[in-house]
Amino acid sequence: MQQDQQDDGGPKTRTPGRRRLIILGGGLAVALAAGGGAAAYRTGFFSGVGEPVAFGKTQETAAATVDLPRRGVRMPTGPRAAFVRTARLPDGTQIAKTTLTGPKSGFTGDVWVWVPKEYDEPRYAKSAFPVLISLPGGRGYPTNYWGTGPGLGLQQAVADGAKAGKSLPFILVMPVINADTKHHFDGSDIPGQPKMGTWMVDDVPAFAKANFRTFTSRDGWAFMGSSSGGFGAFKDVLKYPDRFKAVIASGVDFVPDSPLWKGNRRAMDENNPEKLAAELIEEGGPDVYVNFQIGTKESGRDLAERFMREYGKGPVHTRLQVIQDGEHNGKSYVRGMREGSLEWISKVMLAPTPDPDVP
Repeated sequence: MQQDQQDDGGPKTRTPGRRRLIILGGGLAVALAAGGGAAAYRTGFFSGVGEPVAFGKTQETAAATVDLPRRGVRMPTGPRAAFVRTARLPDGTQIAKTTLTGPKSGFTGDVWVWVPKEYDEPRYAKSAFPVLISLPGGRGYPTNYWGTGPGLGLQQAVADGAKAGKSLPFILVMPVINADTKHHFDGSDIPGQPKMGTWMVDDVPAFAKANFRTFTSRDGWAFMGSSSGGFGAFKDVLKYPDRFKAVIASGVDFVPDSPLWKGNRRAMDENNPEKLAAELIEEGGPDVYVNFQIGTKESGRDLAERFMREYGKGPVHTRLQVIQDGEHNGKSYVRGMREGSLEWISKVMLAPTPDPDVP
């Protein structure tokens, strides 16, 4: 048996292949139990939990009365979701949660959202913001540890990067990735199973468009994910390059391996990153940007480098962020994002544009 590291550093046994799925599943609860809870409460992470949250309504209403949205900007289409606060960062930004029933997938699950402070500033009221759909590993249901575990530092990394001018102020959309706690679905529409692929690439983006100012171009849409979530994120960018432009994929596998496929080779091939990359290269585009992250204390670097050698050409642009002493966990991957991956992905995505007439 191989072992993965949970967020608290404790081992979790798994079978070979992607039994990495069972990492980080406790996310926030584990981190808090390990001693992060007191610090989190001292910094006010959990003040006002459960209170209603609204994003950008006042500014958007004011902007709409002045003139039409800028070209390339999609104002929230509605209907608005009902959000409740789950955490608050030191800069006053909030993580909020809602429950979404996907109109195309028919699946119902929770989605967490974090919006950077720039989003609510009057000077950006007419601007779209790039969206980074952030997927967890582990069970990925009923929670997403990127949303429930602010102590992992993802939101703070984006905020700090934006403040330093090295990262775009992404909207983070953090949905669940699996339909139950017993199975992993490869972020795909496995025949006879809940349509988690449709949930991820149709329903979740539609939800973001309904609630936030987003770009009409794919240049404003990207994924990030770790472990099993990294596989789904990586695969979706290659499968839908007309919708998504880039991905930060951490500690990923490179082929679908859910037992739920039951040997359905055709359906598996339709969700196989290697085959999708080969097809994209043969078609000549559109260009996609794949940033792998691998810690030096985890396996998988050889597989990432092999993929880069074989498929990192033509429209498939690849990069590897090696995380020194990094393990197979969220904190290591956020460190890699701080050390280069966020800056890299920000260079290929659209940025929000402030109104020059608003201070």
